[in-house]
Amino acid sequence: MKTLKDLKIDGKRVFIRCDFNVPKDEFGNITDDRRIRSALATIRYCIDRDCKIILASHYERPEPGKYEEKYSLAPIAKRLRTLLKVENDIFMAEDVVGEDAKAKAAAMKEGDMLLLENLRYEAGETENDMVFAEQLASFAEFYINDAFGACHRKHASIDAITKFFDADHKAAGFLMSKEINFFSKVLENPVRPFIAVVGGSKVSGKLQALTNLINKVDKIIIGGGMAFTFLKAQGYEVGNSLVEDDLLDEAKGIMTKAKELGVKLYLPVDVVVAPEFSEKTTVKFLPIQEIPAGWMGLDIGPASSRLFREALNDAQTIIWNGPMGVYEMDRYSKGSFAMSNNIAQTHATTIVGGGDTADVTQRAGDADEMTFVSTGGGASLKLIEGISLPGIEALE
Repeated sequence: MKTLKDLKIDGKRVFIRCDFNVPKDEFGNITDDRRIRSALATIRYCIDRDCKIILASHYERPEPGKYEEKYSLAPIAKRLRTLLKVENDIFMAEDVVGEDAKAKAAAMKEGDMLLLENLRYEAGETENDMVFAEQLASFAEFYINDAFGACHRKHASIDAITKFFDADHKAAGFLMSKEINFFSKVLENPVRPFIAVVGGSKVSGKLQALTNLINKVDKIIIGGGMAFTFLKAQGYEVGNSLVEDDLLDEAKGIMTKAKELGVKLYLPVDVVVAPEFSEKTTVKFLPIQEIPAGWMGLDIGPASSRLFREALNDAQTIIWNGPMGVYEMDRYSKGSFAMSNNIAQTHATTIVGGGDTADVTQRAGDADEMTFVSTGGGASLKLIEGISLPGIEALE
């Protein structure tokens, strides 16, 4: 797969597919611009080579064909101007492939940037439509994919568009290359002991990742809501905790496989339980043997945090995907924050797999201590699962 440096882009028109799908608050203010900052290296490289730059991204899931201001990329253009501090302006198109976008693209001078509106305003984006992809491709002579966070989706700006560029005119951006290198190196040839920390709410979303990781790691730590499926599979009473009864056999299978391979598997030994899913209700810290019927586990307890810290002590490589509890609520965030602190304090190569996990490290103040924080939750999970991503395949 070629990277941006392999292409002769000086003074040319370059289409960069970015991932600007950033969180905003209820007033439309960007609360975390990490994904925008991650794209800057690729954008600046093109600016330095006097390219005419067309930027494109999706944002959330608007109804195709319907313009809604809350899904507009206008706040992204504003933040880009602040972060880039360039002489040339960043123009914002009022549509994706319509008259306004075409007129503004035609009027571009060297070093100019044009941000197209939310790709998902067009139905052709999610349908991987060839006609729409050809319209996007007509804006530029080169195609760069720097949207690792969207690479697991077979969409027009990720997959179909690449059919209109030959091997010398398409490549991965710097962020994309970095993400793929980190994950593939770690998964193929990790420095050992190699430990995987897997959390989040459901086993179903991580089953393939667990099955793949069990063959590669020395230890695996399971927390979050998914731990209760494993605890129930061991015969514990888990009350009203989140359990996927149809996956109990799979959970048993993973534990059996770990034993056969000599992989040490850690589960919580105590939990924070509450009678209802609420911030204001009574909570108890209990060993897993004592979860009352009708109560639910919403975070790992302090003894589990200590156990997991001990397990991490000798790690040389750690990959973490998924929080340890309902970290969005303060009362149930301590386990996830403790895990973040414990991972940050090790001397290991630490890789955080995007989405919620990246959010935890940010809130815990540990993001700068991690070796690498991925920008793609779903995409990083697919790489861990060993599944090839459409966005990567399209560039190979």
